[in-house]
Amino acid sequence: MADEKAGMYRILEKHELAPEVHEYVIEAPEIARAARPGQFIVLRLHERGERIPLTIADADPQTGGVTIVVQEVGKTTREMGDRFAAGDEILDFVGPLGRPSEIENFGTVICVGGGLGIAPVYPIARALRKAGNTVIGIIGARTEDLLFYIDRMEGACDELIVTTDDGSYGRKGFTSDPLTEILASGRKVDRAVAIGPAVMMKACAEVTRPFKVPTMVSLDSIMIDGTGMCGGCRVEVGGETKFACVDGPEFDGHKVNFDLLISRQRFYVEEERCALERYLKERQGTVG
Repeated sequence: MADEKAGMYRILEKHELAPEVHEYVIEAPEIARAARPGQFIVLRLHERGERIPLTIADADPQTGGVTIVVQEVGKTTREMGDRFAAGDEILDFVGPLGRPSEIENFGTVICVGGGLGIAPVYPIARALRKAGNTVIGIIGARTEDLLFYIDRMEGACDELIVTTDDGSYGRKGFTSDPLTEILASGRKVDRAVAIGPAVMMKACAEVTRPFKVPTMVSLDSIMIDGTGMCGGCRVEVGGETKFACVDGPEFDGHKVNFDLLISRQRFYVEEERCALERYLKERQGTVG
């Protein structure tokens, strides 16, 4: 793990990928050299900021840039979108954390990315193809406006299927639909990777279960320190308690207790709502 203590971390680039979704390239050379697909970082914007985990979407050892994709859903991510641009600096940027994805020549692998999960599934698909696998990509979002990285996924996969819930782009339906069709067709699939909202990963794991296709999912449980000390990110896998930050974030999807994960993700909904409301009021200058 590289924790670069030399100073602040400069934002090299910022791009809007979709409404309230931004891609940032952060200057962090040591992390860029050490990062592997599937790992994540924890950042803190400033001294009064909270620590939030974000999956590494790409890393360039040559430029020292680490790419993250951020959706503005809470106080910190909203503040990052509002107040931080290329050239600005953030206080803490720690990583790479977590266990890297298993990358070897499995044969044929299906990589499924739903919503923001498209960002972390991209480097995994690219690495799997480089390792000699035939990679089938399936990515999806609620609507066309929320899709991104289509061109990158096309370059990382041998085949790519795009879905939208409303049919505004690609196939109408969920990412689990083409996954079901491919497996039901009798095509030999040796492994699946599914990353996205918990309900989507659960659906994909249930699709692959009867076909006995090993399926890896990346769990985004509540996390604070990212080193296994706080226990906030605990999840149940195969009836055992695991910590997503040090034992994961990837686990066997057929063994994950998704119902427990989903309930734990809602533990601090009220606190998160209050923090966001206070931030928005401060932005409007109504809080002294």
